[in-house]
Amino acid sequence: MIAKRIIPCLDVRDGRVVKGVNFAGLKDVNDPVTLARFYNEQGADELVFYDITASAEERGLFTDILQRVASEVFIPLTVGGGINQVADFERVLNCGADKVSVNSGALRRPELIAEGAKRYGSQCVVLSVDVRRVGENWHVFAKGGREDTGLEALAWIHQAEQLGAGELVINSMDTDGVKQGFDLDLLKAVSEITKLPIVASGGAGKSADFIELFQLPNIEAGLAASIFHYGEVKIPDLKKQLQAVDIPVRIV
Repeated sequence: MIAKRIIPCLDVRDGRVVKGVNFAGLKDVNDPVTLARFYNEQGADELVFYDITASAEERGLFTDILQRVASEVFIPLTVGGGINQVADFERVLNCGADKVSVNSGALRRPELIAEGAKRYGSQCVVLSVDVRRVGENWHVFAKGGREDTGLEALAWIHQAEQLGAGELVINSMDTDGVKQGFDLDLLKAVSEITKLPIVASGGAGKSADFIELFQLPNIEAGLAASIFHYGEVKIPDLKKQLQAVDIPVRIV
């Protein structure tokens, strides 16, 4: 059985890691380079780096900070924020990224997914989807969760898979930062319509939430931020607890 991945997330704004609740009320956490070094030592399986205001500010991702972060980690690094054309893929890959996360840029121009997959392979293209329940449906949000596209999330995920996306990061805006558990209803619905590996994001508050998460099919990774940033859950301890209930993990 494939080992489940534990992935810390660095949401970077103005050169600092920040974290909020439901994509709002962002507070300063730490220096991204310091955190990257810490997570590499702690046995994280991957690291995600998002320049969270690049799309809203209509600019490219800050590559100077990315280069410093990449120099500190020896685990796969997924990078997103302001990815609007294939040239942006090349720019962040040259700075040390292993995978490129697309979100708002792909919503504006879905063929970006196909272009990235054709040039760099599907395994390099990660579709990040910011999802919030609106009435009876799940809608996709753009620009760091600021803009409701009106697009139905499951339909968008299906389209992205057909275009060549190789992995999904499902960010539940409803559970983000709340620490009451992952959005299992959303994740189950996604797992039923795609064969792509799914990284679950939003809602982790304790180790038991990851144990519950990994009972779902196709969920290959759990992503979290604040519980790792503030030391509420330590990655080595989490992995030992997962291993104790026969969930396969990589132990350093």
